[in-house]
Amino acid sequence: MNVSLPEPMRDYVQNRIDSGQYASVSDYVRDLIRRDQSVIVNEERWLKELDASIDESLQEMKAGGGHDLDEVCDTIIADIQKSASGASHQ
Repeated sequence: MNVSLPEPMRDYVQNRIDSGQYASVSDYVRDLIRRDQSVIVNEERWLKELDASIDESLQEMKAGGGHDLDEVCDTIIADIQKSASGASHQ
């Protein structure tokens, strides 16, 4: 496999090798690929966990659990307004 890079990128990779961080260009590219694979695996795991959490929440709501968002927001707004009016009367 051949990869073409502009000169600034070639210089950057060569500096990484010269500094001892990598043994060769191939070593550097393999490390980049491993890091990319790790990011993808972590994203997939996060999405699966999010889907499971959403499913669990939906099941809880269907079973009568949880709270209505409109009611929660109305309560919070009322509390804020009450605090704001109480602070202005002091």
